[in-house]
Amino acid sequence: MRVTQMTEISKSRVRVTTDDESVFVLYKSELRRFHIRQDEEIEEDALCAIMEELLPKRAKLRAMNLLKNRDYTRKQLHDKLKEGGYPEHIIAKALEYVESFHYTDDCRYAVNFIRNHVQDRSRRRIEQDLAGRGIDRDVLERAWDEWEAEGGSQDEQDMIDSLLRKKGFDREAASPKEWRRMYGYLMRKGFQAEQVCKALHRAGLPFAED
Repeated sequence: MRVTQMTEISKSRVRVTTDDESVFVLYKSELRRFHIRQDEEIEEDALCAIMEELLPKRAKLRAMNLLKNRDYTRKQLHDKLKEGGYPEHIIAKALEYVESFHYTDDCRYAVNFIRNHVQDRSRRRIEQDLAGRGIDRDVLERAWDEWEAEGGSQDEQDMIDSLLRKKGFDREAASPKEWRRMYGYLMRKGFQAEQVCKALHRAGLPFAED
């Protein structure tokens, strides 16, 4: 394996690209230690030490350190390690390691997310947000089931009314522009149009255009 490019990404770290399109990041001291130079072959022993010992250990530690501060989904943790310059097979090893200790658990993450946001976001909005974090449909359904088994429930019509009160929305005094603004706000929260219109019309006022 030959080094085709070396790119300095900080004062101490360099991104190394090889002729087989492998990309990884090393400290400058490690470049010297393993005798890695531009347009030269990487010795087999050195490559083995980097790919089977050095980077896997570093990726596992990085994943553990990230998880000390907050929960991550598998996808979020993958993306953070990818940003750090770790190759895919190294990332897979790190994810397998932390998952073996249940340090990552997408269902647990989803249940906690539901608990934290069920009072101010619709079910559809919560599901969209979790999908963006890499939670797949099966895990999402299981998370809702677990949350409901704990006694969780959600009344979206009541939620809309609560949001209207928090926003100080006066149905009788609101102008058509204010009605449209509130309608857009509630739709962005993920509520169904029928529910939003029902709440806005409750005072018997028309939802008019200018």
